[in-house]
Amino acid sequence: MNLYYLAAVTADTEAPENKFGFVEAMKEGGPVAWSILAVMIIMSVGSFYILFTKLFEQNKVMKQYKGVQTSFWRAPSLKEGAAKLEKNSAWRQLADDAITAQEKHGKMTDQLEAHDYMHGSLQRSEDSINSTLSGGLSFLASVGATAPFIGLLGTVIGIYRALINIGISGSASIDKVAGPVGEALIMTAIGLLVAVPAVLAFNWLQSRNRRIAELLNSFSTDILAYISSDGAVKPAVSAAAPRGAAKPAAKPAPAAKK
Repeated sequence: MNLYYLAAVTADTEAPENKFGFVEAMKEGGPVAWSILAVMIIMSVGSFYILFTKLFEQNKVMKQYKGVQTSFWRAPSLKEGAAKLEKNSAWRQLADDAITAQEKHGKMTDQLEAHDYMHGSLQRSEDSINSTLSGGLSFLASVGATAPFIGLLGTVIGIYRALINIGISGSASIDKVAGPVGEALIMTAIGLLVAVPAVLAFNWLQSRNRRIAELLNSFSTDILAYISSDGAVKPAVSAAAPRGAAKPAAKPAPAAKK
């Protein structure tokens, strides 16, 4: 008898089953909520894909810039210097476009027009490279701007359906209102979780692109000066010390005076 009573008391005191949660909120939202969640997932995956691919692309361009400093300006001519650069790189593209413009430059009789043509050719090449590096960043900006509102749309729909269900049940107690409304706010939180990384990634990648654009502009300016001066003007390149070179021997200490 005591055991039966204890079991009954234990069953009565067990915690009630939690009917609230993410899955329950999605079920309550219906097809609209699942569709909004799918859009959020696509936005998040696309944002991280663009972040990592653009970061890899930027690091590659920055790494190739070292070849410009160490080998390109040491060559006796632009063609030999371009041959030392990595193929299909931004710096090789600028050098090749400069060589092509130089060949057409000699056919112009007006020196002012020839200089403007050279400058315009290099500027077009820079713009093409910068456009490639900026590809996909508009998607990050769009995600950062729209994801919170898409999440808010899911919240509004969730609250609307929750209030309808509350009205049908005829109960407006706090336990009937707080749960469904709290579930609806999950979509707003998801929207913020998608938008914040996209905005941070966009700003970071943009700052790195500006740095690369400065390097490209400096490189094209040096090439233009090199061509205009027939190779007399070019950046000073410090000679790199060969690896494994022996250090100079220390000077012997002066003999002590007697």
